[in-house]
Amino acid sequence: MGGNRTFLDTNIIVYAFDSSAKRKNEIARQILVDLWNSREGLISTQVLQEFYVTITQKIPKPLDRKLAIQVIQDLLRWDVIINDGDAIIEAIDIQTKHKFSFWDAMIIQAAIKGGAELILSENLASGRRIQGVTLKNPFV
Repeated sequence: MGGNRTFLDTNIIVYAFDSSAKRKNEIARQILVDLWNSREGLISTQVLQEFYVTITQKIPKPLDRKLAIQVIQDLLRWDVIINDGDAIIEAIDIQTKHKFSFWDAMIIQAAIKGGAELILSENLASGRRIQGVTLKNPFV
């Protein structure tokens, strides 16, 4: 791999498939295409789980379940960080030290574990660096 590993938070992938998101949809789609082409994209099992629930139940025009499964199957070709017991303990440590929610800390620990340089997320404090990983909101 070598280049700039980029971890995607769930919201970026959701926006890429949420046509009602207009401008964010265009930006997120381009991010996905760029990471697909560069093979530098990184996600976790948590991201895939959250994506499925959000894209099929929580957006204005939900994706059909079968289409959502196809998207997940495509994303499984990326490097997927599996959240195990150690990951939970590491996330609690990040949560405690850096005052993130537990679920955000799980995202951050997965990115660290995967060797990411960057986390793209709408929800995390853009510009912060945690253990060598920079948080960035691609929509600002």
